[in-house]
Amino acid sequence: MRAASAPTVGSNRHLGSLEPWSALPAASDANARASEDVLLVRRSDDGLWAPVTGIVDPGEHPAVAAVREAREETRVECAVERLAQVHVTDRVTHPNGDLAQYTGLVFRCRYVGGSPGAGDDEALDARWWQASTLPPMRELHRGAIRAALSGHPLCELATGDGVIPVSG
Repeated sequence: MRAASAPTVGSNRHLGSLEPWSALPAASDANARASEDVLLVRRSDDGLWAPVTGIVDPGEHPAVAAVREAREETRVECAVERLAQVHVTDRVTHPNGDLAQYTGLVFRCRYVGGSPGAGDDEALDARWWQASTLPPMRELHRGAIRAALSGHPLCELATGDGVIPVSG
């Protein structure tokens, strides 16, 4: 099995979360969205809604990757506010048979500008959702969004069935 590592960028109009790495931009576009709106993409691989996700390029800082992926997938500019969550994904079998397991970094981001829309072939659509009425999505992504929207200043260390306590 080959192991791979990737960052997660978050999205809540302050930006929340992404998969292997996620960037979650929070609300505040020209329509003055509420502060707990979350920018999501409808993925082209499975049709599900999710925070922006992506893989860090070699030598790229994960926070820079989060901002880049948000721009590429949604046409929205964001700025990273904080690392909100670190998690390890379940094992994944890719279509070519490769096995992988990812370290996910979820960043809470702040909306800077742009109008959401599918920006590349990885997204079918992109739009803001109210945090209280999210569409169906994987539980991993819901957990990332919860961590990004929490007011907790420390990063959440998520495990498959809980959270590792962090003292500040």
